[in-house]
Amino acid sequence: MKIAMFTNTYLPHVGGVARSVSCFAEAYRKLGHECLVIAPEFEEEIPDEKHVYRVPAVTNFNDSGFSFRIPFAGDVGKALDEFEPDIIHAHHPFLLGDTALRSAYSRDLPIVFTHHTLYEEYTNYLPFDSDFTKKAAAEIATGFANGTSMVFAPSGSVADLIKERGVESPVVVQPTGIAVQSFASGQGDRFRSKHEIPADAMVIGHVGRIAKEKNLAYLAEACCTAVTDLENAYFVLVGSGEEEDEIHSIIEKNGLSERFLATGSLSGDDLYDAYASFDIFAFASQSETQGLVLAEAMAGGAPVVALDAPGVRDVMTDGENGIMLKAEATPDEFAAATVSVLTESEKLEKLRKGASETAEAFSEMNMARSAIEAYEKAINSHTGWIEETGIENFDKIIANIEGELQLLKVKASTISAALD
Repeated sequence: MKIAMFTNTYLPHVGGVARSVSCFAEAYRKLGHECLVIAPEFEEEIPDEKHVYRVPAVTNFNDSGFSFRIPFAGDVGKALDEFEPDIIHAHHPFLLGDTALRSAYSRDLPIVFTHHTLYEEYTNYLPFDSDFTKKAAAEIATGFANGTSMVFAPSGSVADLIKERGVESPVVVQPTGIAVQSFASGQGDRFRSKHEIPADAMVIGHVGRIAKEKNLAYLAEACCTAVTDLENAYFVLVGSGEEEDEIHSIIEKNGLSERFLATGSLSGDDLYDAYASFDIFAFASQSETQGLVLAEAMAGGAPVVALDAPGVRDVMTDGENGIMLKAEATPDEFAAATVSVLTESEKLEKLRKGASETAEAFSEMNMARSAIEAYEKAINSHTGWIEETGIENFDKIIANIEGELQLLKVKASTISAALD
């Protein structure tokens, strides 16, 4: 099978969507399929990159860490003509998502959309954030989903939510897999030694983009309280983003600079080692559609303390692989739960065992196989976007026009819903 994946963010960006696309693409190739990733350019280039077509873009749009595609598709059409995909997969409902829809409609191919994100949680990156833009962001995703052949929801919680919002296209719960063996191979002692963290210290860790929607100010306050309550504990933050200064201010306010480590973004062995150094993974985001980072932490051997939220509850089972607190829990309650786990060795070991077992269920190859099965269903059930004309050699220009009209219908329904 030939799969063309369109995404607004990709390596070297280390966010959840970029990791998801990369993980699936690599797993598909291991299964013998071909996968072309169409993604924007980033300032940092990846040497000898293969199977990726880069589109010109404005990098680090509004300090978000994302690239903003220039409104020009470049030679995407030519790249697709050469690749000859069997199916299109869009990972965003805008920018290159539009290009994905246009490509699917004009080529009369099935298109799958992964609803990775609750987009209304990210409108703060727009210069005109408002209640209307939040509603419009949600409606854009719903309208886009209804213009596709099939929707992948990364968790059961998200599947229920988007159906409630009006998604009528077939919805398949399809989590992202993780490279379990890679994350389990980390050497925590090596990470601790490199960063001068005592071998017997208790480490509370977090990995992710340092952004407002990740609720990291709350997390920093909670972890500061926990570190203060424990004699030999450290808080380690892996990632980068626009909220770094605020987090550092919270740490300094609590007088814990000497027991705080911010590594910036990590990848490969450095990331695996960081996960392996954690005794507890702390997580407070309320905007996740899938707790991918939780599964990664569990593969590295760390149980999780987190707030209940969509995505989180699809990975966590309270008392088995971590502690899941009510969404309205205070930072002090979060800290108390963290301290409780770290100071009760039997509980910690039980949760570690449960975390490792959970991680195995998210194996990248298992997830890739199930995604391929879903693609096959989408291909087999595809009846065509373009109406039958009885003309044997349908003119390509007419096909493009039909594709544009189909895309216009999607956008019109979305605008109407947002204004409702």
